[in-house]
Amino acid sequence: MVKVIRVNPLNPDEKLIEEAATIMRSGGLVAFPTETVYGLGADATNDEAVRKIFDVKGRPTDNPLIVHVSDMEMFDSIASRDDLALKLAGKFWPGPMTMVLGRKDLPDLVSAGMPTVAVRMPAHPVAMMLIQKLRRPVAAPSANIAGRPSPTRAEHVLEDFGNKIEAVIDGGEVTFGLESTVISLVSRPPVLLRPGVITPEQIIEITGELDIPDTAKGFLEYGGKALSPGMKYRHYAPMAKMYVVEGDVPKVVEYIAKAAKRDIEIGMKVGILTTDENKEWYPPEAHVVVCGSRSNPYSIALNLFDSLREMDKEKVDVIYSEGFPDRGLFLAISNRLRKASGHNVIRV
Repeated sequence: MVKVIRVNPLNPDEKLIEEAATIMRSGGLVAFPTETVYGLGADATNDEAVRKIFDVKGRPTDNPLIVHVSDMEMFDSIASRDDLALKLAGKFWPGPMTMVLGRKDLPDLVSAGMPTVAVRMPAHPVAMMLIQKLRRPVAAPSANIAGRPSPTRAEHVLEDFGNKIEAVIDGGEVTFGLESTVISLVSRPPVLLRPGVITPEQIIEITGELDIPDTAKGFLEYGGKALSPGMKYRHYAPMAKMYVVEGDVPKVVEYIAKAAKRDIEIGMKVGILTTDENKEWYPPEAHVVVCGSRSNPYSIALNLFDSLREMDKEKVDVIYSEGFPDRGLFLAISNRLRKASGHNVIRV
């Protein structure tokens, strides 16, 4: 039976975290909170433990994992850093920034057999203490079944895995609700592989330039070998067919309202993902979920995956979501929505 370890997220009990580290030391899987989403952690140096992550998640083995470290010495033991990596680490670590660099001594499976590794240093006190107690780097993708919305609370982890993992550290709700920003430093200019809370604008202040391909925006399915998580496969997906409607906001609202009425008239249960500003414009028969305010994109980021999971609980037949502009934090939100919909984007 899965062990639930409840801790104070800001001041976790060292004995409880040591208990979790002991489980991981023996090859077990432990889900734990980070500032982004809950991660499913294994000792990154243990090939069998890493393989269990892929098996439990149903994750394709060509989809690499992010490895979490607690200090620069641990970072140096697994990745080949350069001056730019040090500048980015100095600015954004600990925090929701992942860098793809040359890989050193780690199991091939962690990096899907590639010579690179995706590394980050989390800012969450629980995550940091867990890595420190383990004294080894931790491989940890999001703690959800592959393709499902990422978990922002411990109960989301339990919904997906039940007793398939050894333990969950329950540290309450996460801070941001979206996975880390991932950039590749194996070429110049650096390439944005997955947008996140740290925005392109913030990165460019350090790097001077940044390549942002359409795949990072979520417009296209990535066809090559994935250099980081979140690139190649459908992610974050609810069970129902989903459409993201983008364009001028009044036109978006008008389109969704008409489409919802049409679908309701033929007997479908319709879910609408909206914002505080527009919630009153939709038919009352629809299941309307407010994910936050357009004036506060952090509120939308935090609630996004929980909102998609709510649609599953309501067993809606179809979901219409408002779209957002490709700037700042909204770029990361747009990326998640487009991928969650399987690229079913309607532009009005």
